[in-house]
Amino acid sequence: MNFQSDAIDRIFKNALEVMDQSKYQIFEICESARSELDSLNKELAQVTEEAYSAMDKVDELEKKFKLARIRLSEVSRDFGRYKEQDIKQAYEAATQIQMEILLYREKEANLRARRDDLQKRIRNVDKTIEKAETVASQLNVVLEYLSGDLEQVTRIIESARNRQIMGLKITLAQEEERKRIAREIHDGIAQSMANLILRTEITERMLMKEQYELVKEEVADLKTQVRSNLEEVRKMIFNLRPMALDDLGLVPTLHKFVQDFEDKYKIRARFELYGKEARLPSAMEVAIYRVVQESLSNVLKHSKATSVEVSLTFQSDAVLLFIQDNGVGFDPSIIGKKLREGENFGLMGMKERIELLEGTFEIESEVDAGTKLKIMVPINDSLGKE
Repeated sequence: MNFQSDAIDRIFKNALEVMDQSKYQIFEICESARSELDSLNKELAQVTEEAYSAMDKVDELEKKFKLARIRLSEVSRDFGRYKEQDIKQAYEAATQIQMEILLYREKEANLRARRDDLQKRIRNVDKTIEKAETVASQLNVVLEYLSGDLEQVTRIIESARNRQIMGLKITLAQEEERKRIAREIHDGIAQSMANLILRTEITERMLMKEQYELVKEEVADLKTQVRSNLEEVRKMIFNLRPMALDDLGLVPTLHKFVQDFEDKYKIRARFELYGKEARLPSAMEVAIYRVVQESLSNVLKHSKATSVEVSLTFQSDAVLLFIQDNGVGFDPSIIGKKLREGENFGLMGMKERIELLEGTFEIESEVDAGTKLKIMVPINDSLGKE
């Protein structure tokens, strides 16, 4: 046994060393990509500003061209007042302005194409950073687990490991969720706010040039973008924890969620309430809501269902939750095996969430006969009500 422990210890130490080196290499890749991203964003801001300047110049030249054409028409009609030299000068002036317009329009088109290319490159670099961060977060979690007591690792290897594997997956999921939130903020609100700042600066310049019509259009567009950002923030807050759970309770929140699901995805969805509605401990309300959320997500992704029913029953000492769809179903023995082996993280996460509340989680399904989830959670006041 000592020999085996020593061998395992050497293997783990070598693996830890390799993973630790890889972690720093990934960190360097991330930093390099972030540096490139910063440069691209600065270049994009500069190109965008140059594009606006080119647009302004085209507008200015078109006004001059209009006046030049009027002048040319005027001198061409009145041979008594104007000489041939005047006509020639007017014609050359109009032609010169027209050439400048063509040049600046071409410059504007090139700047737009360059802007589009930069935006595409920024998206690609963003994806590179995201992939590198995903690998880094997974390595960090694995390193934390493998850096622990060797005897504990040996026991995990030699025993039934479902709980340990689930703990690892939960930690990975937490890291992924933190990364997802950070990416949402970076790619959504942060980028949008940076764009707003740039556009407000451009609007200020338009205002200084007294281009009031353009300023009016820009302000209206900015107002629309701010409203869109506010909506995104509210969605992020709702995804983290629906405020309606605290304000209204579980039943109204589920009712709205099911209705929104039907409206958005065109899958007929119905929510039914049985028994006397009551506020539940906060942990129970969150757990039940998340289970419904995950279940309807599975219906959308996998079931090919056209309808789904969610029913919630309040009893004196427990809450029953049934979720049933008319989709393609599956062989329960396959899912049962995956659950035992910890492979189906969505269902495993729901099952763990309910079991933490000392509840029961059952799945009934047949191929081409839909799926039904049966969940029972005992009401435990020690969890505390909000």
